[in-house]
Amino acid sequence: MATIKQLQQTLRLTFGIVPIVAGLDKFTNLLTNWSDYLSPGIKAMLPLDAMTFMRVVGVIEIIAGILVLVRPLIGAYVVMCWLIAIALVLIAGGHYYDVAVRDLVMAIGAFTLAQLTLITDKDN
Repeated sequence: MATIKQLQQTLRLTFGIVPIVAGLDKFTNLLTNWSDYLSPGIKAMLPLDAMTFMRVVGVIEIIAGILVLVRPLIGAYVVMCWLIAIALVLIAGGHYYDVAVRDLVMAIGAFTLAQLTLITDKDN
């Protein structure tokens, strides 16, 4: 049976690596065309083009992933908030509800990482 520390480490790697990969993909669009996830209303409000905006988002995601790997408690809360914000933007845009739900579930996973980190740090 997995220990709490093993579960925490699995989530730490997951929430560290996945944001880094997603952030890097904002520069290549190999997984998807990320600017498609921006509603026309949001695109119209941006002071820069959608692709440049998504690259800024990518940098933030890379930093968040690194933060999870280096400081998992803080990083987990950052990723949780980021995922909730993305889900709210998608819901407000009226599209991609499936992705919004997935991001909210992932936010719960990030919260779980934070809680497991509190437990494992208390034991050390």
